[in-house]
Amino acid sequence: MDRDHFYATMNGEGTLDYEVYLNTKALLSCQKDFKDFCNGDELQFQIVHQVEELWMKLIGYTLLDIDDFMQAENTNRVVTLFRRVHSALRLMIAQLDLLETMSPKEYQEIRLQLGNGSGQESPGFRTILKMHQPLWQSFKSVYLEKHGLTVEKIYDSEYSHSDAYVVAEALAEFDELFQRFRFCHIQLIQRTIGLGAKSLKGRGVDLLNEGQRVKFFPELWEIRSQMTDAWGGKYGVVRDSIGGH
Repeated sequence: MDRDHFYATMNGEGTLDYEVYLNTKALLSCQKDFKDFCNGDELQFQIVHQVEELWMKLIGYTLLDIDDFMQAENTNRVVTLFRRVHSALRLMIAQLDLLETMSPKEYQEIRLQLGNGSGQESPGFRTILKMHQPLWQSFKSVYLEKHGLTVEKIYDSEYSHSDAYVVAEALAEFDELFQRFRFCHIQLIQRTIGLGAKSLKGRGVDLLNEGQRVKFFPELWEIRSQMTDAWGGKYGVVRDSIGGH
């Protein structure tokens, strides 16, 4: 195939309506020129991370709308928009598979282009890390306190699969998927440079554990343990085998 022709035409002219609306001329110029790649995997590396930033931009924007709709107690909109957030997070997780087609040797070459940069500097990641707090306050104020409810009531003593419960589960799924993304990203780091690498300054295992320790909405996870402990207190932690042995 004619590489020179491909390189010359890939970015398009930027004049057609589709190109103008999507600003494809600028979008397809956000990566290095083909001649400047350090190896054949660098284009993939740049695109995956740029797309991750775009998904996080959409997630953050959508979370702002979710907060507004929670304050208006518009549960249908809240649930629909959380579905969008959950889908975007699943796409972010799935895209990491692309980077596993890159060998550790090829990544070492790409790292030289990164300077001291790391995913921890991602503006989308750092923004989303802060957005759970106002979401939780809106949920507590509108769905719990306004109706005299608690997390325990909506999950256990007054469980009715209510609006409050449905929104709580949407929050929990957002929490779970974001932590899953963090875990998969750390696993990718382990596969490419190793968690014991000196360049991580001994923080490799700490990063892995931190991602699993930190929960956006701990009350939504704690209630499950509390319910299970209460159930065990009533029926016994260890019970007779149903097989009679």
